[in-house]
Order: sequence, then C-alpha cells, then structure tokens
Amino acid sequence: METITSPANPRVKHAAALRAARDRRQTGLTLVDGLREITRAVAAGVEIVELFVAAEARDDTRAADRATCIDACAARGAEVVRLGPRAFEKLAFGDRDEGVVAVVRFRTQALGEVSFPTGRPVLVAEGVEKPGNLGAILRTADAAGLAGVIVCAGGTDAANPAVIRASLGTVFSVPLAAASAPEAIDWCRSHGRRVVAATPEGRSLWHEVNLAGDTAIVVGSEANGLSAAWLTAAEAGMIPLETVRLPMRGIADSLNVSATVAVLIYEAVRQELTR
Repeated sequence: METITSPANPRVKHAAALRAARDRRQTGLTLVDGLREITRAVAAGVEIVELFVAAEARDDTRAADRATCIDACAARGAEVVRLGPRAFEKLAFGDRDEGVVAVVRFRTQALGEVSFPTGRPVLVAEGVEKPGNLGAILRTADAAGLAGVIVCAGGTDAANPAVIRASLGTVFSVPLAAASAPEAIDWCRSHGRRVVAATPEGRSLWHEVNLAGDTAIVVGSEANGLSAAWLTAAEAGMIPLETVRLPMRGIADSLNVSATVAVLIYEAVRQELTR
C-alpha cells in the first residue's frame, strides 16, 4: 500500500476540510477519529467511505484493535489509505492519536425521518452550542436508555467530529433528529408528549414532577437558556408544560447543560425503577 506523506495531498486536504460545518453540509460526510468511535459507526451500519491509517502509530498497544478496525472497515467497502506522520497529524484529533481516522457518510436526520420509541423520555436540547456538551448529552442519553434526542434550534451540529468524539460514538446509535423549535413543539403536541422544561425559575424541584414515560425533557442553551417559544406554546394550549429547577446553593447561577441533563435523565430512570 502506498503511503501518502504530504499534508498538502488533495485527499488529505479534502478530509481535513470536513472539520468545517460548510463542507459537512455540502458533502454529507464527516470525520470519525478513534478506534472505539469508528467501531461503533461500523456496528451502527454507517457507511465508511475512507479509512486513513497512520503508518507510524503512537500507541503500539492498540495494534490488534487497529487491525480489527481496518479489517471491519475494508469489509464494508472502505478504501484504506496509509499516511505518513505529517499527513496523519493534519487529520488526527489533538493528542488523542489512535492511528485511525475515518471519513463516513453521516448527517443528523430531520425530525420526520426518525421513529422514537414510546414509553420512554425524549430529550430536547435547544441551542446547545458547545460540541463537548452535546457529546456528553448523547453519552448520557445512551447510558440511560432514552427514546432519543432532538437537537433543536440550531446550536452545534451533531455530525461535528468533536461531538462524535465526545459522545464516544454513541451519536451513531442514539435515535437523533434535528428540528426548529416550532417543529419540536408540534412534534411533542402530535405525539402526546408531556413537556418538562428545566429553567432557573422552574415552579417545581426536579424530582417533584413525573419525568418518566412519554415525556419530552427540554433544556436550553448554555448562554440564553430556553427560548420563549415553549412558554408561548403552553400559554396557547398547544402543549402541557411543567417547569423544574435545580437548587443552586453556591455563587454559580446555573449548571453546565450536560450536568443538568444527567440529573434530569437519571431522575427519570429512578422514577421508572421505583414505580
């Protein structure tokens, strides 16, 4: 197999460009960095277009895992390309170099394209801007067995390579859709979802309302919180809406959004287990 050594090689440049949202939207492709993440993409049936392999991987202890990953991707029709150190460095995610980076065909589906199971909560994450937070939210949703996640009102793109890495590849297995706020509200109405929104001024404490079952647990952006669209829809009788708060006893006025999600989701799990 020929080794590409130059970071200016067109194939390397085209792959590296997928870190930009514009290139992901135009191509429908993204980068997946890491053995665990690529393996989970393969297991989820995601199309692996190319697999770039470091000719000189830093971590020799993962050689067997790399070989298994390469074989699995090749068996799925991926073109395997070997890169020299400088070329691979252009694609690798910071210092977490595991010797493999894949180009995959993956995008967040529209809300109407996703079927969410009933009887379990759906999380609506509105305007979450930081990839690390969205990735952590997806990991928690996967761990707790949520029906799925709706990424609402823009924010970060779930196909962002940083989201994929932060999610540890769970982004490929959690039912996931993107929607505007009005679309998400209409979906909650048409599917009979009780809406529970976390706000600093919530009327009830987080454990005082029913979070289990056919609920939609809604959290807002890190900077601006929940948009007014949800309260407006509730006042118009479109959706049943309850607001909850987490007590803040220090000088901070809010928790990180992924921490808030973890508290609410696992309260829903606790309620389900203790029924």
